[in-house]
Amino acid sequence: MAWKTGDRGTSMSGQRLMELAQARTVLSDGAMGTMLQERGLPPGVCPELWNVEKPDELKAVHAAYIEAGSVVISTNTFGGSRLKLNAYGLGDRARELNFAGVSLAREAAGTERFVAASIGPTGKFLEPLGDLSWDEAVDVFAEQAQAQAEAGADVVLIETFMDLDEAKAALAGALRAGIPCFCTMAFDTGGRTMMGIDPETAAVQLTDAGASGVGANCGVGPAETLDVVRRMREITSAIIIAQPNAGLPQICGGRTIYSSGPDEMAAYAVRFAQLGVNIVGGCCGTTPEHIRAMADALATG
Repeated sequence: MAWKTGDRGTSMSGQRLMELAQARTVLSDGAMGTMLQERGLPPGVCPELWNVEKPDELKAVHAAYIEAGSVVISTNTFGGSRLKLNAYGLGDRARELNFAGVSLAREAAGTERFVAASIGPTGKFLEPLGDLSWDEAVDVFAEQAQAQAEAGADVVLIETFMDLDEAKAALAGALRAGIPCFCTMAFDTGGRTMMGIDPETAAVQLTDAGASGVGANCGVGPAETLDVVRRMREITSAIIIAQPNAGLPQICGGRTIYSSGPDEMAAYAVRFAQLGVNIVGGCCGTTPEHIRAMADALATG
């Protein structure tokens, strides 16, 4: 079973999101890092620290996506695992920063929209490639997800994973929190993750491991992501999620510019919906302007 119903309302909200996504394509939000950098996040500063030091900036980002049409908003907790936070000397604040990040999103979402609590990779390799044991990884992800669930997340979104074993460890840990878990992996232009995982293998193994939804995010733009999620849709009835980058990045005048504008992302949003993708959004480079165009396209397409 991918999730269990507890006494808290969050599990039922996760169920409501899945029922809505099965009935029609649901629009999520875009990039968090891109937006925080535009709002002044300096290089080398832990993004999750802004959950407690600059909460108004996070509220503004969430509000911009909601105003643009997002039905699901993601939290600023992607790098919130204890192991990832250790790089900033903040590992002992993992619970605090995750709880704060979800609380900000929950306040912005209210009762009409959904909160997906973001969990990203640890940055370490599991044994035998690295020194991170399976049990430690599961415990680290469980700690993060438990704080997120207690703060009111509707679902956990395990995203941008390239190692299937680490993704399954994250899923095993997150499922302990008792709310639905989605899992998306980052594929390259060849249709595989950096660790060589193809879409079919990812979809089957992750759903077998308990994921309520699977899909692709980051890595590449909408064209390549379309093919990945098409292959997943053909072999599973689970929720399918597509959150591509807004095209490929280019450096212009010292700034990173992404090649897919709002109109292109909007056109692909319709194609994702026609394919049977349940949740559509964007990753790096995707702004509220992109999301607004996607919302308009989905409403009329």
